[in-house]
Amino acid sequence: MTMPPRDTFINKHSVNSEIQAKIISQHAKGKLTARERLDILLDNESFEETGTFVRHRCNNFGMDKTIHQGDGVITGHGTIYGRSVFVYSQDFTVLGGSLGEMHGKKICSLIESAIKARAPVIGLNDSGGARIQEGVDALASYGDIFQQNVIASGLIPQISLILGPCAGGAVYSPAITDFTFMVKKTSYMFVTGPEVVKAVSNEDTSAEELGGSKIQSANGVSDMAFENDIEALLEIRRFMTFLPLSANNQPPQRPCHDPADRIDMSLNTLIPQDSSKGYNMKELIARIVDEGDFFELQENFAKNIIVGFGCMEGKTVGCIANQPLEAAGCLDIHASRKAARFIRFCDSFNIPIITLVDVPGFLPGVTQEKNGIIKHGAKLLFAYAEATVPKITVITRKAYGGAYIVMGSKHLKGDINYAWDNAEIAVMGAEGAAKIIFRKYANNPDELKKKISEYKDMFTSPIIAASRGYLDDIISPSHTRLKICKALNFLRNKHVTLPKKKHSNIPL
Repeated sequence: MTMPPRDTFINKHSVNSEIQAKIISQHAKGKLTARERLDILLDNESFEETGTFVRHRCNNFGMDKTIHQGDGVITGHGTIYGRSVFVYSQDFTVLGGSLGEMHGKKICSLIESAIKARAPVIGLNDSGGARIQEGVDALASYGDIFQQNVIASGLIPQISLILGPCAGGAVYSPAITDFTFMVKKTSYMFVTGPEVVKAVSNEDTSAEELGGSKIQSANGVSDMAFENDIEALLEIRRFMTFLPLSANNQPPQRPCHDPADRIDMSLNTLIPQDSSKGYNMKELIARIVDEGDFFELQENFAKNIIVGFGCMEGKTVGCIANQPLEAAGCLDIHASRKAARFIRFCDSFNIPIITLVDVPGFLPGVTQEKNGIIKHGAKLLFAYAEATVPKITVITRKAYGGAYIVMGSKHLKGDINYAWDNAEIAVMGAEGAAKIIFRKYANNPDELKKKISEYKDMFTSPIIAASRGYLDDIISPSHTRLKICKALNFLRNKHVTLPKKKHSNIPL
């Protein structure tokens, strides 16, 4: 998707020659202005601006001669596909979009209004950071925004779109919000910029190398990176169609022309006969969700696990799946963090969780242990156990050891648990287990092979788990969509009452 000619929008809003020059500069960088972004993000003519005449109160360093209506941020509410959202858009053409006292107060007021209205907040961030001329007042406003983000957390969806520089205190509001998106080559996020890094550690680096979209997508700070502003804004419109307005609402209902009872025979041959070979779990997801429409998040972070949103019979579901093509689908520190955070969002906003399991275990190794895999793995376990939304799990091939328990098992209150008819559920793989139990046959390959086969029949068959009540059914792969849709309908009115307490204490 290409950017429009740089002067496309200049005359749409009344501006003077100085502002026109700044708009041209903004376009030359491949960026849209604050108002242009709102025009694309929101439904036509739906935006109602608030705080239009707010101005800063600073008189230091000549600021009394630099006064702009709105103080560098546009705030208001509008609709996306007819559903209410609150949005703020920082204006880089006004004092570099820097955040001062009144700028911050406008954002806080917007979030407070969104909380009252029970509607999502979308922040379009394009700011040079704290307004130095306003000193501690600017810092105070950042703190006030963080507080509002925390109050809103779990009550209304909060989305951050980084469309320019985002440094220092400015990065923490996006980090608190539910999802953060960036634009390639024009957006940056870092706690300290290249100049400070150079001064403190004598390291030479660029903004792109330090906090560009590639870096922040790879480490999980950013959920996705887009090619340009227009693609980002259009994809955010699409993304919002998966989300409910608040924790008090159910996910939206979409028109659906994909039959719930659709049988996909190709799934019967998705998994290779050789259990050591991988396959693309994304193919399974695409074949079971409505029309193959899946919005994946954090694609470039912890690739051994997949998270994202799809729909089943027109209603949003959150999908979590091991990816056999990456580290054989093992769980590790990053995968545990990624999935746990996603589960907690789904649980906060009434979105059922579909878990597709093919996991040989937790990734072994000195590095994982030194970096706390025990604590991080516990985050995933905790998130599944705590979630009260409908939880449906399908084991497609392997579910071994502690990873079997963690991945949405019955033991963590999974509601409906299925396994494909060729699945294996055990403490470990048959070959590894047999070599331990029957080590006396180590020098007798034929006998050892026989013992491996016996172990598979006795301990890894899904029939064993089903006979203990740990599975609700053993299903044909081709019937996966049908079974999930039936389970979701069965669980539509699920209600869980938990012991009253202030909040849980997840192992952070």
